[in-house]
Amino acid sequence: MPTASGLENVIAAETRLSMVDGTAGKLVICGYPLEEIAPNATYEEALYLLWNGRLPNAKELKDFEAELEAESSMPDSTLLVLKLAAKAKVPTMDALRMAVSTLSVVDPKPADESIESNRQRAVLLAAKFPIIVGSYWQLKNGKEPIKPKAKLSRAAQFLYLFSGGETPSPEFVRALNTYLVTVSDHGMNASTFTARVITSTLSDMFSAVTGAIGALKGPAHGGAPGPALDMVFEIGKPERAEEVIRRMLTHGDRLMGFGHRVYKVRDPRADVLSAAAEKLYEKAADRDLYDLAKYVEKVALRLLEEYKPGRHLQTNVEYFTAMVLHGIGLPSELFSPTFAIGRVSGWTAHVLEQQENNRLIRPQSEYVGPRNLKWVPVEKRA
Repeated sequence: MPTASGLENVIAAETRLSMVDGTAGKLVICGYPLEEIAPNATYEEALYLLWNGRLPNAKELKDFEAELEAESSMPDSTLLVLKLAAKAKVPTMDALRMAVSTLSVVDPKPADESIESNRQRAVLLAAKFPIIVGSYWQLKNGKEPIKPKAKLSRAAQFLYLFSGGETPSPEFVRALNTYLVTVSDHGMNASTFTARVITSTLSDMFSAVTGAIGALKGPAHGGAPGPALDMVFEIGKPERAEEVIRRMLTHGDRLMGFGHRVYKVRDPRADVLSAAAEKLYEKAADRDLYDLAKYVEKVALRLLEEYKPGRHLQTNVEYFTAMVLHGIGLPSELFSPTFAIGRVSGWTAHVLEQQENNRLIRPQSEYVGPRNLKWVPVEKRA
């Protein structure tokens, strides 16, 4: 039987949620090209689209926003875990994983696996992710988390809680919405596959999403947008770009923010987030930093082709993720948890889809170990 290391090019499921074409550099979310939906949709609209297969009308969107807002409170058990995590200075991704696992405590119908009950669990999860991350940041910095503010979108609510009560600017909210929609779903990536495998065993949605967070935490999947930003800061000014990047490539260092397992051309998410960053930095951030990042990108692409010809190492989502999230004031420790806020929409959508027509996901493995060994009593072993 032929093997596929890492299950590469193996089709594990049919899905209506997203299509990734790594050769053409295309990403489609429920029929919408990424560049069509990400700059325009809110997080709530993308969430509704993924769960329902269509965009909501005005009344449906208003009702859906109210449904999410109704789940904005923090359960006592979750808050207790976050306080203990903050006391131990646990990284935010670990705290998010711990906190999400406690949400099953407030599941109103834990034994009910109907479509409606699972949808309510998805609402609870999507609503509480930004509450958990924003509140934990306050706790980790020695402050008490504030109460969520009424009538705020999920993106605005996250920024409000993270900042300790500052109402975010429209530019910040739009940039964050674009980011959250951009990373909402991306085919059968490691964390989504994890969620679907767990779901296929007839386990619950909280377990599936908790497992997905664990998969996303790994830097081979979740990436490292923080180091991509660090590289730009280290370069500091355009005239140092070539010197620094040549030194990194000569020493065999990886340029974070370039190259992708799937995309053999430029990651389409990079273009969407580059445009979002340009708008943000033009109106509400340091335009010089954006211009420097664009110049560093240009030099990096040229030198990557020189040092690694034919590898097609193009800009990926991490590079301009760093620029957008830094531009709205987030520290690098929150880059991956913010990714999770966006990706939980895709995770929950895949869990719901898996539950619709479930079959246990059980791939085979090829044994390559020894055979025909003979038992030796312990006293006779060398």
